[in-house]
Parts: sequence; C-alpha cells; structure tokens
Amino acid sequence: MDLGLADRTIVVTGGSSGVGLATVRALLDEGARVATCGRDADRLAKAAAGLGAGRDRLLTGVCDVRDADAVDRFVRGAADTFGGVDGLVNNAGQSRMKGLDDSTAEDWRDELELKFAGVLNPLCAARPFLARSAAASIVNINAVLAKQPEPRLITTSAARAGILNLSKSLSAELAADGIRVNSVCLGLIDTGQWTRRHAAAATGTSYEDWQAELAADRGVALGRLGRAEEVAYAVVALLSPRASYITGTGIDVCGGVGRSIL
Repeated sequence: MDLGLADRTIVVTGGSSGVGLATVRALLDEGARVATCGRDADRLAKAAAGLGAGRDRLLTGVCDVRDADAVDRFVRGAADTFGGVDGLVNNAGQSRMKGLDDSTAEDWRDELELKFAGVLNPLCAARPFLARSAAASIVNINAVLAKQPEPRLITTSAARAGILNLSKSLSAELAADGIRVNSVCLGLIDTGQWTRRHAAAATGTSYEDWQAELAADRGVALGRLGRAEEVAYAVVALLSPRASYITGTGIDVCGGVGRSIL
C-alpha cells in the first residue's frame, strides 16, 4: 500500500538510536525526506552513515529539545532545505528508574522539563510550516505508563500522563489548522536503555534470558520485548495522509502489557 509519504518532509527528534532511528529509516523507505536531530554528534553521524541516504533526503543536526532557540533553528533549516514541513515526530526523551523516596526535587523538574519541552519546543517551531501542509500530522511518542503508572518510574509516569493529556488538547487546538495530533504509547521496547540496564544489573544472565524474565515480571502477554521497527510501523501509519480522519487518539505498541481500556 502506498502511504502517500513520498517527497513529504518529516522532522523526527531523537533520531540517533532506538525508536527514533527506526522511524527515520521507515520514513526513508517510504520515500519521505527526513530531518532528524540528537544531542550526541558522534552517535548522530554514525546513525546517518548507516542509513545510506543522500543530503537530498536526509538532514541531521545536533540539538537539545530543551533549547527552544536551537530547536527553532533546526526546524527552520529543515523547512528551508526541503521546502516545508509535513510531519513531526516528538521522540526525544528517556525513562527515569526511581521511586518516590529516591526522587529529588531536581529529578521532578528535569523530568517535567524534558518531557514537555520535548513536545512544545518542536511544535512551536514547526507549527507555521505544518499549517501550510495539505497533510500535516504530529505523532508524540509516549508510553503505556501514561495510563497505568509504575511506582518504580514515578516521575516518568507522571510526566507521561501529562503529555498524553497535552496531546489530546493539542489535537483539538490544532484541528482548525488541519494538523492532526496522535500518540503512540510504548511498552517494553528493546533499545539501548534496556541493554544498559542489563549491564548495570550484572546478574550473569544472558540478555535474551534477562529479557524473557523481564517480560514475565511486567506481564507482557507476548512474552518478549518489542522491536523498534514495530513501533516505527505505527508511527509511520499515523503520519500517512491515509490516516487523515485519525486525531486525538493513541495506539498502544506494548505486546499486551497495557491493561487500561481507555
């Protein structure tokens, strides 16, 4: 099926690894032009080199989503290079493995700043260009934590819930400009965060066995962690003009760990 993304320009934040990188690759495979950013110049360059796309299809930039001016320069650069912006994927962010007693006031401030700046700064920069597109779409990468909090991730759970609420509000606010806003809520996805946690745990268990134990502990119905490309499929589908009547909703990509019916 032709998703209608060929020659459309999509901005993806946090595209140097994991879900962001998988999304960039999937979009390039669909013929889209992609602008992606990350905080680590070396990781971003390595990721871009592995994609094999020319400068006419792929633009990269070092950028921290908490820096509104830097985000604005990056998005404007993408619009100037490719002639506009048709889609935005807000992916930058991470999880903070802490409970209430371990979380400081600084942890709360940092978590809320990263999650909300990671959506609002790219949105403010891209909004004028999206409003001119005939198929404007925003996808916010979120987590099932937004709907079923995890005490071991208390600051992240709270921030994720706020972003899910914000996404719903934005879908109504931006509808008049023809901009759709949706969320993709992740479960346990096999990215660098989990490999680092496995290494830090130093259990002596293989990564494959550790994954299976983790999936069982968290109640993942499919019994495994998800793959980044499985998330990218949902993101690309929501960006597609074929999803033109879908806004204000969220898709869970979580292997059945989601227990909320809302």
